[in-house]
Amino acid sequence: MKSVLIIGMGRMGRHLAGKLQEMGNEVMVADINPDIIEAISQRFSDSSICDCTNESVIASLDVPSFDICFVTIGEDFQASLVVTSLLKQYGAKLIVSKAKQDIQADLLRKIGADEIVLPEREIAEKLAVRYNSDSVFDFIPLTAEYSIFELPVPRAWLGETIAALNVRRKYHVNIIAVKNDANFDPNVGPEYVFRTGDHIVVIGHSSEVFKLAAKT
Repeated sequence: MKSVLIIGMGRMGRHLAGKLQEMGNEVMVADINPDIIEAISQRFSDSSICDCTNESVIASLDVPSFDICFVTIGEDFQASLVVTSLLKQYGAKLIVSKAKQDIQADLLRKIGADEIVLPEREIAEKLAVRYNSDSVFDFIPLTAEYSIFELPVPRAWLGETIAALNVRRKYHVNIIAVKNDANFDPNVGPEYVFRTGDHIVVIGHSSEVFKLAAKT
């Protein structure tokens, strides 16, 4: 369990706070808008109506006691900068700040953010990959070049084993799991025989995975 402070209760902040709380973490939420805090106060018992650009407010929050501080302020980027800077000044262990553009991300890093999230870009990239190919059911980016993908098994693989296909050498990807209906097997061995309805979860260079997806 972690202690988390989330400043900015827009859509991202509310969803993040809710999910972290569901996962058993202690979550404190803060926003300058009293209507927003009133609307979510029953869900989040530790909530505060406050202007976190005010240094005295940040000083009162015991910032070092939180494992993670999220700055998810929506439209007011200047406020994000001020809050991020104050959190750093008052000893935050880990600051994760939201940005919309690269220039915002650079500025937030320079004043103290440890990590930056660009949710609109990340969603757009995921949608682009997902709908670029009918054969990509899901993917998780790991780096700029490598990702985890879920693909249907190529028809030519049906009835064959992983070992016989020599997937790693021929296709330059690693199979990390096989799905079929509601079943998910993360421990498939080389003798696994592919069958109709199988999906494979693979990790590899995106270009190599797209080549494989074209065969499905």
